[in-house]
Amino acid sequence: MYKYTCLNPISEIGLSRFTQNYQKTDSIDEAQGVLVRSASMHEMELPDTLLAVARAGAGYNNIPLDKCAENGIVVFNTPGANANGVKELVIAGMLLTSRDVIGGIDWVRENAGSETVGKDAEKAKKNFAGTELLGKKLGVIGLGAIGGRVANAAVGLGMEVYGYDPYLSLNAAWNISREVKPVKNVDDIYANCDYITIHVPLLDSTKGMVDAAAIAKMKDGVVFLNFARDLLVNEADMLSALESGKVKKYVSDFPNATTAGKKGCIVIPHLGASTEESEDNCAVMAVDELKDYLENGNIRNSVNYPACDMGVCSNVGRVAILHKNIANMITQFTAAFGEEGINISDMTNKSKDEYAYTMMDIAAPADDKIIERLNSIEGVFRVRVVK
Repeated sequence: MYKYTCLNPISEIGLSRFTQNYQKTDSIDEAQGVLVRSASMHEMELPDTLLAVARAGAGYNNIPLDKCAENGIVVFNTPGANANGVKELVIAGMLLTSRDVIGGIDWVRENAGSETVGKDAEKAKKNFAGTELLGKKLGVIGLGAIGGRVANAAVGLGMEVYGYDPYLSLNAAWNISREVKPVKNVDDIYANCDYITIHVPLLDSTKGMVDAAAIAKMKDGVVFLNFARDLLVNEADMLSALESGKVKKYVSDFPNATTAGKKGCIVIPHLGASTEESEDNCAVMAVDELKDYLENGNIRNSVNYPACDMGVCSNVGRVAILHKNIANMITQFTAAFGEEGINISDMTNKSKDEYAYTMMDIAAPADDKIIERLNSIEGVFRVRVVK
């Protein structure tokens, strides 16, 4: 019996995928698995029982990745599960900047008590006139699950779309319209595009990448959309560019004191993935990832450990080892089994930066003695008997 806890409300469509072998608990101290959305885990004490954390969403800044990794806790996210919801809001953001819909709605609200509101609107509407997206140039920085969909949707709207992603995966590339023009340098997007939208993860290398220097390379009157992470943009520099007229509009899905209510900013209250469909999709993916890891030891979409899949174990036993990515580990693991006379029928080892994961299917059950020996090897964080 596995126990899991939810740190935030999680869609029942996802939770319904748990079988009778799982029990929900209100205490993280009893749980082998955690499901989380936005709750911060940085200050939490992580119990020894905890094996995995599944984030029902793409971002994971609320989870201490290294702390989890060094405690042998695998952290999952759900890339792409909310991609369509975010894509639709990005398109809405472009429409809100090209046509002054918000200003027009505000005018109608302010004049709602007038008997001549309809007649007056015909005179006032010229103040809210805008432009069409058709034929405009859109630059998409990052062509992953969300960026790729945005690019394809913009092609469908008749925009001229440019895409920049030096780390584009083969699978992602297959899903991108041939009408999207790839560029090798992000400066080409800055120099040529009327609209720019960013869809990259927040890393040390991307934090603040859209700063005064980057903005200076953009076309005058550019519209910039940020539905990825607020810290990708130096928002103080963005406000200066809005004040000078260099940037026409800044659309952000991340409210904060810097941009909320400021001239030229359209700030949305983090609604990108706030659709029933996105929440259901994220919950389903998170639960499936958690179950596959707890039951089979397989890792899919982890952000602190490598992907590793050996399917369902058909041998007598399976042992999973979470450890440092250092030399001579496999030799020590195989020697430990060999000295106990246990044959390894199948094995895989994968690494990701400082951390590695090894799974071994064995022809005899793993007893306490072998597990204790494996745990004693320097660099091992956790040993699990999966079967």
